Formats: sequence, C-alpha cells, structure tokens
Amino acid sequence: MEFLNVRTPIVRALARQVAREHRSAWTLDDAVGFADELLHDRALELKGAGIETLACFKREFQPSLLVVAKRWLANDLAANWATTDSLCGSIISPLLHAYPELIEPVAAWVTHRNLWVRRAAAVSFVRLAAHGQCLDTAYAIADALRPDPHDLIHKAAGWLLREAGRTDAKRLERYLLTHGAAVPRTTLRYAIEKFPVDVRKRLLAQTRGASARTTARTARSA
Repeated sequence: MEFLNVRTPIVRALARQVAREHRSAWTLDDAVGFADELLHDRALELKGAGIETLACFKREFQPSLLVVAKRWLANDLAANWATTDSLCGSIISPLLHAYPELIEPVAAWVTHRNLWVRRAAAVSFVRLAAHGQCLDTAYAIADALRPDPHDLIHKAAGWLLREAGRTDAKRLERYLLTHGAAVPRTTLRYAIEKFPVDVRKRLLAQTRGASARTTARTARSA
C-alpha cells in the first residue's frame, strides 16, 4: 500500500509550484487556509494538491496544526483512504517526528467514532515505525484496533505492523504467534508481506491453527 491517487507527480509538481510562488508572502496560516479550501473540493487531485502544498511548509509546522488535521478527518474532508493516508504521511507524521508530545494524543484516536480518524491513528505512525521509532506505540495501536469491524482499519493495522517488522522482524513474528487467533486475517496478511515465503506460509498455518484451537476450547466450555 502506498500514498496513491492524491500524490501523483502532477499533483506534487503543482503543489511545489504553488508553494514556490507564495513562499515569501504566505505564512503557515495562509498555507493551512489554502489546504482547507482545496480539501472542501470533491476532486481527489485538488485535495491532494492542498495537502502537498501545506507539506512544503513543513519547517513552519506547529503542534496546533494537529487540531486542524484531526478536524479535516473528523469532518470527512478526507473521506477516502488515499486522502487520509496522504494527510497522515505528509502532515501528521512530520508533526509526530518534530513534536513527540503529540504521539500519545494521536495514538488515542483509535477509539474515535470516525473511521478516518481511527485509520489515521495507525497510518500516521507507519513511517516512524519503519525507522524503528515508536514501536511500542505501534503495537499498542494494533492491539487497540484489533476488534475494529472495518476492513480499512484491518489493512491499516497490518501495514503498521509490517513496517514495525522492518527493524525487528522477530518481535513481529512473536506478536503474530501470540495474538494470531485474534488478529484479523487481513491484518495478518498485510503484516507478513515482507517475510520470506516459507515464513509467511508457516505463520498463516500456525495462526489459523491457533484460531481453530480457540474455537474448539470455546465450544467445549459452552
């Protein structure tokens, strides 16, 4: 899974051009206002252009921008996986890197009633986890999202786990074996994508067996 559709080369080029032409005149608030206006448009490309233009002002980001980003998500201005993931990768993830005090508030989004806010709780940590950062938080988020009924959340949790496994594959394997019976199969399949084929097959078989044993124990105790 990648940041698609809203971050095509054309959208990126347009965003860089807008930022370049207004760099000396715009404040961060101006860039936020521009992004807000485009996010209200129905076209994915324009939403993406707004996000990518704002991302060009990354050096001026302030913690208060997180409130704005969450509002965009909660108000369904990013009501598709592509826009949500772009917002996470280009805006929220840099905020988490620059301001670690925002890590806990974003992780708490796992309980939000809005689907896109919950997805953002996972996707916002993907890049950090891929670099071995916030791994405890990443696994806690995956735990919290495990009961979520939505397939897009299962995919996001699996993506996060997959990236967490880049720097500590053994930890990911232990996690999946320990919780295999409860991990949604979609999450599991995404999480093991970077493992060798033989390891993937083994984990799929072992976690399926764990699920079957759990079902059998439940039936016997009923």
